[in-house]
Amino acid sequence: MIEKRQFYIDGAWTGALDGRDHEVIDPATEEPCAIIALGGQADTDAAVAAAKRALPGWMATPAAERIALVEKLLAVYKSRAEELAQAMSLEMGAPIALARANQVGAGLFHLQNFVDAAKAFDFEAPFSDAHADTHMIHEAIGVCALITPWNWPMNQITLKVGAAAIAGCTMVLKPSEESPLSALLFAEFMDEAGFPKGVFNLVNGDGVGVGTQLSGHADVDMVSFTGSTRAGRAISKTAAETLKRVHLELGGKGANLIFADADDTAVKRGVMHMMQNSGQSCNAPSRMMVEAP
Repeated sequence: MIEKRQFYIDGAWTGALDGRDHEVIDPATEEPCAIIALGGQADTDAAVAAAKRALPGWMATPAAERIALVEKLLAVYKSRAEELAQAMSLEMGAPIALARANQVGAGLFHLQNFVDAAKAFDFEAPFSDAHADTHMIHEAIGVCALITPWNWPMNQITLKVGAAAIAGCTMVLKPSEESPLSALLFAEFMDEAGFPKGVFNLVNGDGVGVGTQLSGHADVDMVSFTGSTRAGRAISKTAAETLKRVHLELGGKGANLIFADADDTAVKRGVMHMMQNSGQSCNAPSRMMVEAP
């Protein structure tokens, strides 16, 4: 049995201040494969306080240095890719070939593209040729709460963490309590890459607990959530009390529109795409509307 009861807060692994045990279930056997701690308010407060302390220094760090650290993160990620694949296969049931190619590959793809885009991005530039004395400066939003789902762990974590880190935001990650093992590995990667303490923090918890606490925390400037529509509504309502920014990517599967002039390939591709990751994808085309000519 794997035991991972610690959180990553302020650059160190710490025991839960207000936690309770939670069993992670291996979908292949439907038996517990790991035990983690679900945090409470004291753990959330500690992580947010660390991110808030780190914010001024991280915002002031030159963009080139922030990008360089994400490049180091990418190198660490590549060197430990097999560990990630094994963790995701265990925690959320992806076949190992899919975990290696698609689940791990998604994170590699996103981090590399963030680095490439950031190197070509003007964080400070004249507003226009006609107003060269007026500059537009892109600054960090602040402390970000990042809440991710179980079905594509590294896809969602790298999308949120990569963007936040390059922009100069500090963050608290709450991964799904159903697939936390890969997220804990990712926290090790952040530490190995050398990010300053407090820039990245991880607290395990459920949506009702840590998720709600982060969404309503007065010192969190933005919450980014990927998950169900039901939870998205709840987060929006909670976040409204503190007027924080909210970014939602909510679940939902749409129909493919197959027209009469389509060939068999269109249907076959639709079926194959629907079944990837056992159909557990927010963009799985689980219905087909086929034109009757």
